[in-house]
Amino acid sequence: MIELTLPVGEREIRRLKIGDLVSLSGVAITARDAAHKYMVEKLIEGTVTEEEDVKLLRELKATLKDGAIYHSGPIVKKVEGKWVFVSAGPTTSIRDEIYEDKVIKHFQVRCIIGKGGMGERTLAACSEVGAVYLHGIGGAGVLNALSVVEVINVFKAEEFGLPEAFWKIRLTHFRGIVTMDAHGQSLHKNLSSFIDKNLKEIRGL
Repeated sequence: MIELTLPVGEREIRRLKIGDLVSLSGVAITARDAAHKYMVEKLIEGTVTEEEDVKLLRELKATLKDGAIYHSGPIVKKVEGKWVFVSAGPTTSIRDEIYEDKVIKHFQVRCIIGKGGMGERTLAACSEVGAVYLHGIGGAGVLNALSVVEVINVFKAEEFGLPEAFWKIRLTHFRGIVTMDAHGQSLHKNLSSFIDKNLKEIRGL
């Protein structure tokens, strides 16, 4: 098990290879479809003039540089006035393929956490910037939530809704496996090729 603490440098990330088991600690940001669309269309490619957007852009730049994005739509509740994660499983990442490469490059993100893997654009951005994709444990949202030891802040909750909001969280020993690395390797791509080869053999092609 490789221990990583956010913020993490490019050199440490480039040491990782597909198949490595990682225990991740530090401050991360959750972001799903609405958040990715907002980051690209408004913050990266749009015009940022409203004070709320300016503040959030500064926050994301500070937190995501050498940091992590978690593809998760958490179930949350308030306990004594503070937000607590009840369940925080990874969501399917490929939906954000059209945005992720731009987000990685613009914010210099080092880790993307999700499930199911991502495509060629994200893989290329990981190689260029020095980032990895960590596959989280699917179907274990309550277990994953135990690694969220603090909810630091939430942004865009009213506009996007709680599952789609940006949650700034502190992780402790969040477990994942590197399935896309900074060397152009992808377990998802390798597995797809392996399956296609076997199917052709089975069908006698």
